Amino acid sequence: PGAVDGEARRGAAWSFLRPVILAQTNKFDRGQQLSTGPRSGIVGADRRRKGRLLSKPGKSAARGPAAGGAPVPGPDLVAPATQADHHRQTRRARQTEIAEDYVELIADLIDSTGEARAADISRRLGVTPASVAKTVGRLQQTGLVVTRPYRAIFLTEQGRRIAEASRRRHQIVVAFLRAIGVDEETARADAEGIEHHVSAETLAAFERVVAERSGRP
Repeated sequence: PGAVDGEARRGAAWSFLRPVILAQTNKFDRGQQLSTGPRSGIVGADRRRKGRLLSKPGKSAARGPAAGGAPVPGPDLVAPATQADHHRQTRRARQTEIAEDYVELIADLIDSTGEARAADISRRLGVTPASVAKTVGRLQQTGLVVTRPYRAIFLTEQGRRIAEASRRRHQIVVAFLRAIGVDEETARADAEGIEHHVSAETLAAFERVVAERSGRP
């Protein structure tokens, strides 16, 4: 019973993801129309580092690591509602990240080799075949892919739309990182996390930097 309940909860969560993903894609499309080009995400992961000191409001600023170092300014806290909204956006991005990675890779495989097979997805995402089977099944439930026994995986119209938006975001982030001096391999690796968390505004700024560095108007 516990396993059944767990599976039911996971299925419900994936059903919830479809409108979230589509809403983000629509938002991405609107941002494209208003800006000079495509859109998408910067990693807003909450990572704590050992030894990091944050001053509390009203307290004296902490000293730098070296004795007699310059004071470290206290955090510039935004309004609670604004900060909460930032964290909600990050959580939404995390919820759609796996689905976007899958449909983007499926589109890449179809466009480059003519078909997307579960074995290829498993190898390229570094996950087990069982994990691919479960995720693809959930993507099918949300209407993003179509599968048939012993055949390749196909994208629906909605799945293709999300894949194209995700691919475009990835390309912009890679181009931006390369433009500011990051090497090719590192840029591609970092873009895998960044692309899901960048706003349309930030993505448009990335594009402007790329255009300026490349001399394009």
